[in-house]
Amino acid sequence: MKKLFALALLVGLGATQANDPMLRVRQFRQAHEHELLTEFEQLVAIPNVAADTANLRRTALFVQGMMQRRGISARLLAAPTPGVPPVVFGEVRTPGATRTVIFYAHYDGQPVNPAQWREGLQPFQPQLATGPLDRGGQLAARPAAGQPLNPDWRLYARSASDDKAGVMAILAGYQALAASKLKAKVNVKFFFEGEEERGSPHLGEILARHKALLASDLWVICDGPVHQSGRKQVVFGARGDVNMSLKVYGPRRPLHSGHYGNWAPNPALALARLLASMTDSTGRVRVAGFYDDVTPLSAAEKTALAQVPNLDETIRQELGFARSYGTGQSLVELLNQPSLNINGMQSANVGAQAANVIPTVASAVLDLRLVLGNDAQRQVQKVVRHIERQGYHVVAAEPTAAERTQYPLLVRVNAEKGENAQRTRLDLPIARQVVAAVQTTTPDRIVQLPSMGGTLPLGVFERELGAHTVTVPVANYDNNQHAENENIRLGNLWDGIETMAAIMLMK
Repeated sequence: MKKLFALALLVGLGATQANDPMLRVRQFRQAHEHELLTEFEQLVAIPNVAADTANLRRTALFVQGMMQRRGISARLLAAPTPGVPPVVFGEVRTPGATRTVIFYAHYDGQPVNPAQWREGLQPFQPQLATGPLDRGGQLAARPAAGQPLNPDWRLYARSASDDKAGVMAILAGYQALAASKLKAKVNVKFFFEGEEERGSPHLGEILARHKALLASDLWVICDGPVHQSGRKQVVFGARGDVNMSLKVYGPRRPLHSGHYGNWAPNPALALARLLASMTDSTGRVRVAGFYDDVTPLSAAEKTALAQVPNLDETIRQELGFARSYGTGQSLVELLNQPSLNINGMQSANVGAQAANVIPTVASAVLDLRLVLGNDAQRQVQKVVRHIERQGYHVVAAEPTAAERTQYPLLVRVNAEKGENAQRTRLDLPIARQVVAAVQTTTPDRIVQLPSMGGTLPLGVFERELGAHTVTVPVANYDNNQHAENENIRLGNLWDGIETMAAIMLMK
């Protein structure tokens, strides 16, 4: 009798596992890891920086081919403006489905300086490593076909994480369902953009031209990293962003610092003082009104933040600095506030090129991150007024000779259009279903963030289409996105495939 019961239990467990869709998705991925990695390497090997329009189109055509090989009807959506990288669009309708979900990722990447990459790495020559190279990992050859791929290994290449990993996870997630004889429970649309890293300047044009085609109940944005703890996360919004450039003027020509020091004004010192006036020692922005129009977090959003694992001390130790900004506030709390960052400063030369001169100009680029309630141009004007209060005359073009001799403090300020923040309600029913779907892929509690620190074109989707969005990242948090030695942990790519498939299966 006991033997019969044990046999029945084993048969029952086998039937349960056979009927578990996520197990079938995982088994497909495990059986095809080498094929998937080969295709991914081919994708990241195509250069995709904004200035290289020919290779951006090559990338778009390659993504279109990936979709067609998976049985997805795919086409390119052009912007009205000539020369804009196309959107790669596809659609799979599910009989009887009452809702439509659009899966978004972008195929363009940040500029690269190959000289800054580690020896043995090239941005568009994907290379495996046994782990993070800055923490003991070593460059390694691909294991033989049929041998398992260690999930902790990294693939190094530009856009390996941001955001070709998103493209791959979405398409391989659909492929895993189709190959496992599983059907998505929603109509699925695919939307892969080619201008996100430039601020999506023509995305609105494309959305406006194809409003009917892009009708949906939800956009799922696959971009960004999972939580620093390694847990999967669902993010309900993104900060906005606007950049400002500042240029402070000194003498018309460079001067010998011994002959003219203490007499001729030094624009580098002036700019340093101006920038230092904008924040205090804790990073708190001192620009008047900078925080005044912030929309407070809801009670549900505050609860979600309180449940996020706090790894601030671990991250601080890993990054090697003694004290973080903020006064008793955690990283996730500070990410839900506006910020002012100096992206870079430049004036004359340093290092081997340094000379004893008083420079003619000094420049800086500011990065203003915005939260719900902030307006990009209003925030810019707050900074401009702060600059004026420091005694500066502000111009928008190169100053005239008369202006240079009239104003002792002279600065040129230029700002981009920028993009405002966006946030979806945590209690939106379909968003809650996304959280539940992602939860089916992991025993760990899903991290839910009201907003990510980075910027995505979520406001454009909301403004042009009235669309709801949630972001479901897949990349490892230490992926070096936007910088040298960008990488993706293989385990994150595999987990991302399961995550995207689970969302397609949500009822």
